[in-house]
Amino acid sequence: MRNHQRFLSVAVLLALLVTAAPVFAAEGKTVNVNTASVTELQYLPRIGPSVAAKIVEQREKSGPFKSLDDLLLVRGIGEATYEQLKPYLALAGPTTLSEKVKLPRAPKDAKAAAAGEKQVAKN
Repeated sequence: MRNHQRFLSVAVLLALLVTAAPVFAAEGKTVNVNTASVTELQYLPRIGPSVAAKIVEQREKSGPFKSLDDLLLVRGIGEATYEQLKPYLALAGPTTLSEKVKLPRAPKDAKAAAAGEKQVAKN
């Protein structure tokens, strides 16, 4: 049991490091969600044409986003996606991100360990 817990801990730590790596690479590059076009919004990780269009629709319908958390109102953006987007988002200023951010995928072992950890937490 102890080895299993250690494996899960290492796998989760590895997954967190892989996820955090793009934050260091971005170096302040952001997309202003209140002024960005559909094309500019697609520079964000995990955002394609459909969700980018929904972000613009939400902005046109409800006015400028007052908080970055308001993006959670956009269909297609859940908690996990939002956490990955957060380092690249801004409410003001120019859009400085000029190319698609591609996040590395977590290793299969880390995914399996995270899934196993979720299952253990449910029980």
